[in-house]
Amino acid sequence: MNQRIDSLREYILSKQHHSFRRGAEELGLSEMSRSFAEASIAPEKRAALCLSTLLESETPVILPGEKIVVTRTISEIPDIYTPEEWDEIKATHYIHERGTVCNISPDYETTIRQGLENRKNEVMDRLKDENLSQENVRFLESVLLCITSLQSFIGKYENYTRSIGETETADVLKAIQTDGAKSFREALQLLRILHFAIWEASDYHNTLGRFDQYMYPYFKNDIDNGVLTKEEAFDLLEEFFLMCNKDSDLYPGMQQGDNGQSMVLGGRNADGEYLFNELSEMCLKASYELELIDPKINIRVDKDTPDEIFEKGSQLTKKGLGFPQYSNDDIIIPGLLRKGYDAEDAYNYVVAACWEFIIPKYAMDIPNIDAVSLIGCVRSCLDKLSECPDYDSFYKLVEQEIQHNVDTICNKHKNLYMIPSPMMSLLMAGTIERATDISLGAKYNNYGLHGTGVATAADSLAAIKKYYFEEKRIDYKTYIDAIEDDFKGEAELKELLRKESPKMGQDNDYVDSICVALLDSFDNALKDKVNERGGIYRAGTGTAMYYIFHANTLGATPDGRTAEEMIPANYSPSLFIDQKGPISVIKSFTKPHLVNVINGGPLTLEFDQSIFRNEESVKKLASLVKMYIIFGGHQLQLNTVSREKLLDAKKHPEKYRNLIVRVWGWSGYFVELDECYQDHVINRIEFGL
Repeated sequence: MNQRIDSLREYILSKQHHSFRRGAEELGLSEMSRSFAEASIAPEKRAALCLSTLLESETPVILPGEKIVVTRTISEIPDIYTPEEWDEIKATHYIHERGTVCNISPDYETTIRQGLENRKNEVMDRLKDENLSQENVRFLESVLLCITSLQSFIGKYENYTRSIGETETADVLKAIQTDGAKSFREALQLLRILHFAIWEASDYHNTLGRFDQYMYPYFKNDIDNGVLTKEEAFDLLEEFFLMCNKDSDLYPGMQQGDNGQSMVLGGRNADGEYLFNELSEMCLKASYELELIDPKINIRVDKDTPDEIFEKGSQLTKKGLGFPQYSNDDIIIPGLLRKGYDAEDAYNYVVAACWEFIIPKYAMDIPNIDAVSLIGCVRSCLDKLSECPDYDSFYKLVEQEIQHNVDTICNKHKNLYMIPSPMMSLLMAGTIERATDISLGAKYNNYGLHGTGVATAADSLAAIKKYYFEEKRIDYKTYIDAIEDDFKGEAELKELLRKESPKMGQDNDYVDSICVALLDSFDNALKDKVNERGGIYRAGTGTAMYYIFHANTLGATPDGRTAEEMIPANYSPSLFIDQKGPISVIKSFTKPHLVNVINGGPLTLEFDQSIFRNEESVKKLASLVKMYIIFGGHQLQLNTVSREKLLDAKKHPEKYRNLIVRVWGWSGYFVELDECYQDHVINRIEFGL
């Protein structure tokens, strides 16, 4: 890291640029929705006018030493609907999260290559079609307004940079105002502006996709032709990474850091070529040096991935960044093909905001539309336990409960409404040809359901099977009363269930086979489900924030867990198992048919920082990661923590402002998390090597 990058990093970390920010009320924009409503302006036009007004209201800011520019100075995005309009919409529609387009992977590549002027001409040519409906025309005119507003915004920055003597930056801005990128710097600058614009358009969880693939041609061309040295290219790359952290506190999510700025590196194509390149490696190095939460790095790997890739990833884990997250092409691509994705698209998959597998350019999938509490399904059947003659009959009740939960959730997803997004539509394939906003759908319109409490459910079923049905050591009344009373006065029973009962993560086929059946049942429950947009449903092993939500209303569980205790995040063992080391966990969690739960959800392993005493420990960790992939794991994320440091950070947050942890599918600053998430990270099991 050179002095320029280091100074920029410190400037951003110290949040000095926040002084340029202004709110919507200060700018006179807080009544925008009222003016739209009074003028009866159509939704897609409102979205374009809102973006246009915001871009016009932005004040050009150049931080000291910047070469890649654009800083957000508007701290809040005004709503385009009044509260009364929202009430009317919600009365007849299902609203997902904030009601805006989110968690998809834009096609930056096409616009970076073709340029804004060519995209504008494409829209204008489409408008010549006399067969377009009024709605089609309104949509295309809204996209056109987004493009021209963006060009004006770039022009405003160009004029400002030229006025302060930054002629080189001004020339880059002038070039990309109309034309496609011709250099690595131009490509990075245009990507920064496009990424900025979709956030300003109120879309969120906007990923960066396969950055190392669509940016590589510009990088290679500059290096081959002597436009840049590798050192100069790396400095620009680090600066782009810094840009991802400049405004990220303004990006909405459950917590600061949950912003979806994920980047996918490597992976194979359909010809078997491994695509990890020199730019991929530079991305890992940039993350290692900068030690920031964004962009969140994901590496696509498989059983034949060279060991050095796993070792480079493990160097990042050693830093304690909570990434990279690993995704296994050997499992994911067949899983996506099984769900009906075209081969070309399946091989081009990326990771959404957290871990969900999505397709760039072509998918308006909603991979986190809801969640099924698998342990909740088990607990709901306990009152019928005495009616069951054997374990198989009880498990059939659990299967029926899973099906009931799935049916209930799927029936909720009627009349889905999303706010139109002409800006995002520009960056998705087919929208101009169809003259239809991306909010109304795309080539793929599939929904994903998380499955929470996988290990807790399997452990609970194992305890019931072993101690109630087979050994008959626990009678019905004693068991149910103990669970309902949170094991008060039942210390011996609680100890039996917690310490002696088989647990996922101990490489015990007794309980692991139950998990296999449980996840197969979850997948089967969704087998014939089709949503109103013609898409299918995908089961997953992730939890998102539901591991907190579901645990809060769950009560005690048959595995000996008490009501106040947490359930594991994602696809991970119970927090109180007697661990036998990470290899046992890996063996347990690779036994299920993970190709069936292709919505994603990583096994999460925590390691104490003390394991990294030397380079040999990095190689050991890399071997462990590769073992998970070879055994058939679908996704893996690692956290390097120190319990003592985390506890001290809770007491003295001022000392740990930049302490990074992995939360559920993203990395954030520990001291900025709500206490429930802090406590969960602290209480996770730490492994050694």
